[in-house]
Amino acid sequence: MTFVLRFCSWLLVPVLALCSLAVMAEPIEGAAQALHLLGYLGADYPTTVVNGQVIDSGEYREQLEFLTVLQGLIVALPARSEQAELEQGVASLRQGIEQRVEGSQVAQQARQLAATLATAYGVSQTPAITPDPIRGAPLFAQHCSVCHGDSGAGDGPAGIGLEPPPANLRDLARLNRLSLYDLFNSIGLGIDGTDMAAFADQLDERQRWDLASYIAGFSAEPVTAGEPFSMATLAGTTPDEVAAAQGDEAAARFRIQRAQPPVQQRGPLQLIEHTRATLEQSLAAYRAGDHEQAYDLSVGAYLEGFELVESALDNLDSVQRKTTERALMAYRQALQDGLSVPQAAQRLEQAKAELAASAALLDSDGLSDSLSFFSSLLILLREGLEAILVLAAILAFLRNTGQQQAVRSVHIGWGLALLAGAGTWALAAYLIDVSGAQRELLEGVTALFASVMVLWLGVWMHDRRHAAAWQDYIKSSLVGGGGRFGFAVLAFFSVYRELFEVILFYETLWLQAGPQGHGMVLAGAAAALVLLLGLAWVILRGSRKLPLATFFGVNAVLLCVLSVVFAGHGVAALQEAGVLGTRPVAFFEFDWLGIHDDAYSLAAQATALAAIALLYGRSWLGERRRLSQA
Repeated sequence: MTFVLRFCSWLLVPVLALCSLAVMAEPIEGAAQALHLLGYLGADYPTTVVNGQVIDSGEYREQLEFLTVLQGLIVALPARSEQAELEQGVASLRQGIEQRVEGSQVAQQARQLAATLATAYGVSQTPAITPDPIRGAPLFAQHCSVCHGDSGAGDGPAGIGLEPPPANLRDLARLNRLSLYDLFNSIGLGIDGTDMAAFADQLDERQRWDLASYIAGFSAEPVTAGEPFSMATLAGTTPDEVAAAQGDEAAARFRIQRAQPPVQQRGPLQLIEHTRATLEQSLAAYRAGDHEQAYDLSVGAYLEGFELVESALDNLDSVQRKTTERALMAYRQALQDGLSVPQAAQRLEQAKAELAASAALLDSDGLSDSLSFFSSLLILLREGLEAILVLAAILAFLRNTGQQQAVRSVHIGWGLALLAGAGTWALAAYLIDVSGAQRELLEGVTALFASVMVLWLGVWMHDRRHAAAWQDYIKSSLVGGGGRFGFAVLAFFSVYRELFEVILFYETLWLQAGPQGHGMVLAGAAAALVLLLGLAWVILRGSRKLPLATFFGVNAVLLCVLSVVFAGHGVAALQEAGVLGTRPVAFFEFDWLGIHDDAYSLAAQATALAAIALLYGRSWLGERRRLSQA
């Protein structure tokens, strides 16, 4: 069977483990296998023995045999001061199972032994990158749904006739006895002697955590937001343990958070340290030959660390921000290109040196009032300028040509974008946490879409820049429902694509400014809003005094420039998300125009320029043809 989570009410004895205890004595592998078996006991014994009575005799016998394997694994592990305690604990666990004690007692004892074992042998039960259930969904569909069904109820077509049947992953009582790490561990190790294969060779560590988080969502229901749990707690604790310590309400919050783990809120220096530590883990994975995991960790180090302080650092030293980002991308590209370990390590040292320099700039108790104000002003002004230029150009064009119905469509478009942005932010803040990769992917896709849309609009305006051509268009079609819809869609994406970036930067700035600087952050945002509105007013008012042909020509040029800018921004965002690699070239960099010293980004902008030349050339030839026929 294609899925590894067969935590039904069974486990065949892993006979192969008895023949390979020497191999399993590797500290991480042997300890991970022992943790896997302890997780099984804690989850399945409570349904095997109830009120001192054995409900499933076959399962009960297998659990006793399973304890023999567990004892062998513990003995074979390298010597540690806690080893004697672990051996005694397993013996006590066996005694309790033989005496058929209550399931809750066995589950608690198994969890305590697992915690001691993980500490003694340095087994990390916390993911290096925050799990992403959205990434886990297609993995479940590909590897799991054929047996467990699309909804995880154990009713997949390949599971028909299997004995025992596929596990019901929506079984709340059972999932409450499993930690996220238990799910992750089982996906990687599988269960010997059954159809449940080990997926460690097919899915890297990040994918297994993503899949575990997605599976945890089958037993989670949306609840009112509350105090977030740490990632370590979400990964290594069971809902039953949370319920016993904090109550059922806390357990419900715990279930939804482990199914959709929030990215932890950290200060600037903590974010820099998170980046450095994750990069070290990345190089360790690269040394071990796990190149996919190494690359995933390098992407996560950037998205969940340095990217969140970029805005604050930009306001202190933009050159240092660019240098650090370039060093991080160079290390990531070294992994993608398969460079030698010493070469990758050299690039990592360069990146760490730049991170240290950035940390020194950010090492303060908070921003000054003036820096808080100007940082806030520049964030909104920078991110809002492109959207304002697009909106103002469209509105000026429509008002100058008397298309008031289309004007209303544009207002509806950007108004819906504001509502969608607010709704997405609320969803991310209170129900799920949008990962850095999702955010950059969204920004990249919408930027490229906007690039195509504004190019289309620019050429469309250029073709109608003469009064006669415009009058012909008015007579033939006006701005019909399809045209109004197109304007509304462009207005929506022009605004929506900026909102995630603005929210992200303001969250980081709010944290760095401290309570004493919050007023200046708000004042800066208000000032930027006034400037943006003023810019829109100037464009709208000034456009009324321009001749129609001149106005259309200016708007067409503006929109074509923005098309090139959006193309550069879109590719850069996809690179930051890890979707595309990087290829630095000797070229100047100008962020505001989306120009980056990277071959892929420049190629996208060159493509946009070629499209502009082609479309405008076609328009010019068509105009010459019309003049010759006149």
